[in-house]
Amino acid sequence: MSPTTEPVRTIDGMLSEVALDPGSIQRHFPAAARTAAREARDGDAARKALLLTVPGDTAYVVGVVRRLYEQGDAAERRAVLLSLAELDAPGRSNAIGDSALPIVRDALRTNDTRLVAAALGPYAATHLDDDAWRQAVLKVLFTGIAVDQVAGLAERADAELARMVRDYAAEREAAGRTVPADALTVLALADTVPHPAD
Repeated sequence: MSPTTEPVRTIDGMLSEVALDPGSIQRHFPAAARTAAREARDGDAARKALLLTVPGDTAYVVGVVRRLYEQGDAAERRAVLLSLAELDAPGRSNAIGDSALPIVRDALRTNDTRLVAAALGPYAATHLDDDAWRQAVLKVLFTGIAVDQVAGLAERADAELARMVRDYAAEREAAGRTVPADALTVLALADTVPHPAD
């Protein structure tokens, strides 16, 4: 077996190449976690750095984000989701705005709790509409994801979410099942919000 002629890449080398040739991220993004592990660096952070390095206007960056998510495995998709808030940071000339919401919605439809949790970061807290956000919080309760992973929960918990969680708790109690402590946490956060009359 002949030795490979491909040089061993570093994360810094990948970042430099993506800055000059943004299309190269298609090649580097899948390999970034493995390369980061060799360098004792965090794989998610390495992938996030690659995404933040992509030059171009907003439409181009959003296209890259969507392609990497659609073509990626679960770990790559999770890294994309974890990067969204920084890709939308104030002051970025190519901030993505709400253009990445389709991938957030896709992640929230999955049964992969890692993707659901990653989808409910600061980006979703900022951009996801109230109905979709409330349904996502209920999904967190259904699937056993810790509610402390939901960004913006204290700020967005409202009377309607409290009503939905009370209904969920009542259904569990009627079925003889325990109510998760996280459901009570959500209710406590919404406790200062006026609740609609029953």
